Order: sequence, then C-alpha cells, then structure tokens
Amino acid sequence: MLTLAAALLLSPVSTPVELASSPAPLHGTLLTPEGQAKAVAVILPGSGPTDRDGNSPQFGIRASTYRLLAEGLAEHGVASIRIDKRGVGESAAAGPAEADLRFSAYVDDTRAWAAEAAMKAGRPCAWLIGHSEGALVALAAVSGGDDKVCGLILLSGAGRPAGAVLREQLASLPEPLKTRADAVLTELEAGRTVADPPAELAALFRPSVQPYLISWLALDPARLAAAYDGPILIGQGATDIQVGVADAQAIKAAQPRADLAVWEGVNHVLKTAPADRAANIAVYMDPSLPLAPGVVDTTAAFILKPR
Repeated sequence: MLTLAAALLLSPVSTPVELASSPAPLHGTLLTPEGQAKAVAVILPGSGPTDRDGNSPQFGIRASTYRLLAEGLAEHGVASIRIDKRGVGESAAAGPAEADLRFSAYVDDTRAWAAEAAMKAGRPCAWLIGHSEGALVALAAVSGGDDKVCGLILLSGAGRPAGAVLREQLASLPEPLKTRADAVLTELEAGRTVADPPAELAALFRPSVQPYLISWLALDPARLAAAYDGPILIGQGATDIQVGVADAQAIKAAQPRADLAVWEGVNHVLKTAPADRAANIAVYMDPSLPLAPGVVDTTAAFILKPR
C-alpha cells in the first residue's frame, strides 16, 4: 500500500496560469500529471458565465465537469489548461463592454491558450477540447490552420448554425411573438442590427448583445468541420436535452474522417442522467457526481492514439 507521501508524489499538480491580454490578463489552471505529460489539452467552456471548472453559480450549475475532466485526463498522463474565458471568473477584468464583444475574441484567445499550453507542457501542440459552445470556438480556432493545435475534441456541440438552434428553442412561443422573433433572427443573420426587438425577448435580443449574436450566427459548425483536416473526436450524450445526437451526426456527416462516440444515458454536462427533464437538470447541480463512464477514457484514448 502506498504511503501518504508516495501518494502525494503521484498526485497531479495544479498551477495557476496567466495569459497576457488587453485590457487585463486571462487566467486558468494548469493540471499536470506526475512525470512527463504525454500530451496537453485546453478545455474550452460553454456559453454564458461558465467558469474554468464548468460551473455557472448564477444559474445554479455546479457540475464541475471541466475540473473532473482535467483530473481524469491527468490520470492518463494528459496535462490540461482549463480557462476562465474573457469576462468570466478571474478573467472578468479582460471582458469588454457587451456591445464590443465578438465571437472572434474567444477564437483569438483560444489560439493563444493553445500556444501557451504547448509551451508550458513542452509539447509541439495542444489539443482543443470544446464543450457546448466551446466546440464551435474550437472549430473556428482552426479555421485557416493552426500548427499549435494537435486536433479537436468536440463534446456536446451543436451541429447546426446557432440560428437553427435558436429557432428550435423559440418554437413554443405564442404568435405573433414567434413570428417577430424569427424576423429579428433573420435580420441578425443578414448582419443587420434591430433597433426595437420585442420587449418580451429583450434578454436575448437586447441591442447591446446584437453585434455578438451577428458574429456568432454567421458560423456553421458542420462547414467548419468539413474544412478541417486534423483529427476530430465528436462526443455526445444520448440523454442530452440541450444538444441532440442529430447534431453530432451532422458534424460526422460533414467530416466523415471524424470519430464519433455516442454515450448512452449521458447528459449535456457529461454525467449519467435519465431523459426526464427535471431529473436530468438536477444532475447539473451536483458536483459530487462523477463524469459518466467512458467520457474520460474515450477522450484520453483519442488524444494518445498513435498517428
């Protein structure tokens, strides 16, 4: 049996990391395995105020998905940097005014983090692990090529442009609000702002967020995947109530070289959960639950596969 001292020596090492940026530095956590790292990854968070551990306390989300993923990868010898994106957590001071934020800011930051992760781990490149909206950030980051990126792991990522997803989410709105919402989306997709969005939808379409929405709506994950010639793993839970298996299949259809893993009984935060909505969402609130079996092993095996 290992002594306590020996066990501590075998534990992964967690180190705060800082990335130079304007108007303020970006922050994250580097988790390195005991011994030489076999590979390194950057874990990219999903939409909204999601922090480096995968939590959004404002919305009661405490799944700690990214921390658990980083810890699991370290057990396989894979180092990782998980990040507070611009405007969130310790990187809050780096966030611009809402009206000045564009999707490209996250993309540029991701490229910089990939280079930083590779340097910190002494590797030629870093893998990008994008979860939810982070999957789209990862795809956009390699558009046009990036020699500091080894490949992509896309977890719970949409396979359609955001406009299609939003229309699906807004389908239950009563008329005439549904028609008005669709009209606003159509204008934004055309690159035009809307001065007077419906007051009932101000949280989604307020004027200050519209420039960001325009930059986001222009991106098609399937088209980006089709254009990328590096390795891609698509990981999707079958009981995900936010993104469906059809989204994963759409990316796979666009890029047949990609590996596709569908995990039965796994939800959006990569934990075992039933399809029932209330019970599924309850899992988002429980950091004590582990990641579902297969998630870490599949991800690590793909990263470490000889090529």
